[in-house]
Amino acid sequence: MKILFVSMNSIHFRRWSDQLRDSGHEVYWFDVKDQGYAPSMSWMTQITGWKKGFLKKRGRTFIKNKIPQLYKTLVRRFDHPIEDAFAKALQDIKPDVVHSFALYTSCLPILLTMNQFNKIPWIYSSWGSDLYNKDNKPNYLDEVPLVLKRVDYLITDCHRDFIIAKENGFKGRFLGVYPGGGGFNKRLFNQERNKNSFIVKGYHNDIGKAIPVLEALIDLSKSQPLEIIIFGASIEVLEYLKLQKDTGTSLRYYENISRDKLFKLLDNSRFYIGNSLSDGMPNTLFESIFCGCIPIQSNPGNVTEELITHGVNGFLIEHPLNVSHIKNVIDEALNDNKSIGDFYDNNAELRDYYERSNIQQKVIDMYNTLLV
Repeated sequence: MKILFVSMNSIHFRRWSDQLRDSGHEVYWFDVKDQGYAPSMSWMTQITGWKKGFLKKRGRTFIKNKIPQLYKTLVRRFDHPIEDAFAKALQDIKPDVVHSFALYTSCLPILLTMNQFNKIPWIYSSWGSDLYNKDNKPNYLDEVPLVLKRVDYLITDCHRDFIIAKENGFKGRFLGVYPGGGGFNKRLFNQERNKNSFIVKGYHNDIGKAIPVLEALIDLSKSQPLEIIIFGASIEVLEYLKLQKDTGTSLRYYENISRDKLFKLLDNSRFYIGNSLSDGMPNTLFESIFCGCIPIQSNPGNVTEELITHGVNGFLIEHPLNVSHIKNVIDEALNDNKSIGDFYDNNAELRDYYERSNIQQKVIDMYNTLLV
């Protein structure tokens, strides 16, 4: 089967697509952002370099930053529209199915073209806040239903988003719930961890809310020693941390961090905390579970409770902006009588189900059903 992926180049897309390496399918990738050839995905046919009509190698960023009005004029006049480039890809490849990852990134830009080629089956993978979050999306009620009514197949990373999709016009075939990047590799479990160690996802923006977590942890650290590690610290978090130098708290942070380094930190931390106003099923939640951390995770739209039962295999933050509530949840986790090994055992079924090779086989079987 010829599968044409439509996506930006991201770690989640690379991990998902790699599941089809050596699967027997003929795989193509339309680089929707035209970010350039990706050596790590050399095994698939890449459609890239389609966009730029001027200054193809250098100078575009300079003009974009220094003379934005000129840049916009040149783009309109010389760059190639995505509709034309994608239509050419469809005509050249003649795919059996098109698979788009993330609605606003990879569905809306090609919707007009897919409506013209309406006989080609279309899969849409919903990621993260794609369907749940309507903030800053003034055209949500117009744009999202248009996509959902055209796509033939849907994959989500949580059950909540299948319900939202149906409410917004999806009438096609639901292919199932899968992690956005596929499954996860099992790791050796390290029980020897500082019982008061926390690793915190450091995004703070319109959706991510790390600062209320840090406020709660720093307040708790006044009465007991805590070890706090922040990864992916955003600018807002860095500014906040500048004001926390004299708290006496053991605190480390990383702005950018490799995947291997993150796993080593997770392997040695007792608790993982992720806090946001909107998300699908977070990949870092899965990664923390596979590394043996006790997860403490926000629960937007009741999504996290699909995996986590409060007090059994982790803890749920129900009010992500309420520092007092977050402090109480963390305090409950710190004073829970169960050992880290007990929590690890309570997550055994999740690790078995979401193990990389198991999910990969399910994904390949899923694509194969489209041939019937």
